[in-house]
Amino acid sequence: MALKQIDHGSKAYQQMVKLRLEVLRKPLGLSFTKEELDAEKNDILIAAFDEEEILGCCILTRLDERRIRLRQMAVQKNLQGKGIGESMMSFAENIARDKGYKILTMHARDTAIGFYEKFGYTVKGEQFEEVKTKHHVMEKILM
Repeated sequence: MALKQIDHGSKAYQQMVKLRLEVLRKPLGLSFTKEELDAEKNDILIAAFDEEEILGCCILTRLDERRIRLRQMAVQKNLQGKGIGESMMSFAENIARDKGYKILTMHARDTAIGFYEKFGYTVKGEQFEEVKTKHHVMEKILM
């Protein structure tokens, strides 16, 4: 498995959008708008590949000089629980640290809280609804 940053608009990015659509959006009856995808041009786009096949992905979005947000973490349904998400988390945290960010934050679906807690993330604040599902803000201080 290879982990890498990919370019917005590339073939790999198109695979990333398709994976996110299948895993995160379609089950909720949602899709992406052109504006949502265009807004990702300045984000750090991360994907896990086996040869040319995308296995998983996530996005890092800058909030300010100190904070960056993890978004759109997705792993192919048949590959979940096999360490791909774990590898992507470590890779994303290293990129964030290398770029000087001190805090990694996210809006975690409540069903994924246990996954992120294993990596030292803590819940901050009250539950809220986003994209038709229950979420909590989670964050971790990057050392």
